[in-house]
Amino acid sequence: MGASDDFKARVVQLILDGRVEEALDILSAFYRTSKPRVRVGVVKGRCQGIYGLYDPAHSTIYISRGDYLRDPLTVLHEFYHHLRYKDGKHRGNERYAERFAREYVEAHMRLHRTM
Repeated sequence: MGASDDFKARVVQLILDGRVEEALDILSAFYRTSKPRVRVGVVKGRCQGIYGLYDPAHSTIYISRGDYLRDPLTVLHEFYHHLRYKDGKHRGNERYAERFAREYVEAHMRLHRTM
């Protein structure tokens, strides 16, 4: 069963509030996976012109700049890659990662539309 809109909106709000670690805690618990580390910076030769990157060798989400830590599309996109990386193989693609992130943001927008 998928995540509810309330859950998705809560995760997005945590990211917007700068509470990325807490958002990753509840995402990891919900999807029953390990929690990835988060680092601000780039992986040499691999991050030019992108906001984030998931490094499966270190189970780490790299966010290129600190202000992107408050960008739910970036954080959730990279979490999707963490979620889908199994047995040394990536079992997702960019389109699905983008869809995953957008579903969370759209749930947040639906629940906060009255503002």
